[in-house]
Amino acid sequence: MKSQAPFILVLILLAAMTGAGVWLLWPRPVPVTPPPEERLSLAPASYGMLPGWADDDQAAALAAFRRSCRTMLAQPPDRPLDGDGFAGAIGDWQPACRAASDLPEAADAAMARHFFETWFQPLAVANGDDARGLFTGYYAPIVHGSRTRTAKYDVPLYRAPPELVMVDLGQFRPSLKGQRIAGKVEGNRLVPFASRAEIVNGALSRRGLEIMWLDDPVDAFFMQIQGSGLVRLPDGSLVRLGFAGQNGYPYTSVGKLLVQRGEMTLDQASMQSIRAWVNAHPEEGRELLNENRSYVFFEEQNAEGAVGAQGVVLTPGRSLAVDRKFMPLGAPIWLDVTSDDGVRHLQRLVVAQDTGGAITGIVRGDFYWGEGDAAEKAAGPMKDRGRYFILLPRPVAARALAASPAGGAP
Repeated sequence: MKSQAPFILVLILLAAMTGAGVWLLWPRPVPVTPPPEERLSLAPASYGMLPGWADDDQAAALAAFRRSCRTMLAQPPDRPLDGDGFAGAIGDWQPACRAASDLPEAADAAMARHFFETWFQPLAVANGDDARGLFTGYYAPIVHGSRTRTAKYDVPLYRAPPELVMVDLGQFRPSLKGQRIAGKVEGNRLVPFASRAEIVNGALSRRGLEIMWLDDPVDAFFMQIQGSGLVRLPDGSLVRLGFAGQNGYPYTSVGKLLVQRGEMTLDQASMQSIRAWVNAHPEEGRELLNENRSYVFFEEQNAEGAVGAQGVVLTPGRSLAVDRKFMPLGAPIWLDVTSDDGVRHLQRLVVAQDTGGAITGIVRGDFYWGEGDAAEKAAGPMKDRGRYFILLPRPVAARALAASPAGGAP
């Protein structure tokens, strides 16, 4: 048996160091403070409290709301809306939807404003006591591509692989409502799917899954970030691609990574500046893009515009992506958002019709600008602060206020 003297000597030395305060030099676990839990708070509001309400043309929002209504009128009345349950069931919204359908197709702003004021009660939305949040912009890009691979078009976009399994966790446990995972089945287990880097490096190649070939890997990346877009073929025709699935990895903001690494400031970070940095640093840029392990798959769509998560065509300037864990799709929302420089003001009625991997939180929105270069120019730099008010059918609003922690004056 070996002598224990060296071990005992170490214990004595450590005890002496502790008494002398030297123990503070010993590595210790760093406590990690979890982020504060999101807490939805609703407070009563009036239309007179909505900044700019009287100046907005709500007819454009009415057209967007009618699109959402077509899906709600086709669903069972007892089906609950998204969100944490405060917005009631489909049946609570169907009377307002029928009233919207009865309005003339060419309803003007005054008629639309009267409709919303009659059927809906605005409620101020907050995360606990904090009513302000982040609002970004997105768009549908127009990129150049081909249905076949050529020397020029060699960057693939993929359709969803048949082995991809997407799971809505809220269907299994109410506490996980709004959360989703994806993967593939091996044996009797769901395991992670290939990451972006693995797919880019050929994990899905030679399987006939390519839906389109682009001429620019950065275009392919940003089209996946936006979730849909148009591909201009060599003959000039356009093909619309929409979201068909995702590989299950959480979204990582490459712009935030560049800011953390000192490559640009937060004010400088935009789609345009990220594109310029990646093009100026090809090798590092490829590695940077792969740090966002999320990968989006597409399907060809025959629609008049980009289709959101609610399954309806988005309306430029009137559709908003939200976190459906907290906000219900189909709900009208009044935006009061201002850019940091005070130049851009968005005070208008929109409709929650989409979601996004980066759109998480109670007071959080992604504003849909439309298609093409002008929309990209507007969406790229948008990182504005603001607040919003949700419009609920009046009986639903009364119940939601009674159950809300705010439960009082706005």
